Amino acid sequence: MNLVTGETSDEYFGGDTPPAVRRLLEQAAAALPSEREALLWTAQVTAPECLAVYYLLYKFHAQQRQFELAERAARKGLAAAARQAGLPTDWSEALPAGVAFNTPGPARFWLFTLKALAFISLRSGRTAETACLLERIAELDPLNSVGGDVIEALLRSAADDRGLGQASPPRQPSPTSSTATRNDG
Repeated sequence: MNLVTGETSDEYFGGDTPPAVRRLLEQAAAALPSEREALLWTAQVTAPECLAVYYLLYKFHAQQRQFELAERAARKGLAAAARQAGLPTDWSEALPAGVAFNTPGPARFWLFTLKALAFISLRSGRTAETACLLERIAELDPLNSVGGDVIEALLRSAADDRGLGQASPPRQPSPTSSTATRNDG
């Protein structure tokens, strides 16, 4: 559910939202930001396979400029979507053959969340990691259906602002960083 408009996104994210979680999300939509975080994480614990919750979590934390928490939520969502779509847990090992990244469901959510990770890494100052993520997104989404080019333009702008002309060469970040392996909620 969009916390601003109230629109649901069950189909886009690949499944129904359980009624108990939907109630928590409705409460989060009406709550003050200071109360919203607890409601969203409660929803995640209640239904850890509900992909829409991860989207709301990483969007909320990114908007609050809490990039470590946004990354934690995005990595948890990426792992849940990988399980549901039958993708490898290591995002760098995913292959485009036979995967429906362009149709609503867990694989598309996975790709969309990979783009979110690129944005979060950019906002966290990790431009080399951002470039690596964007390279992978371009390989998996040659038609740019999830909008990876937007993050790429931000990356170029950030590099230009620093007078670098280009981002530093990409390095392969660990798909299982410390924030990805934390299992505390």
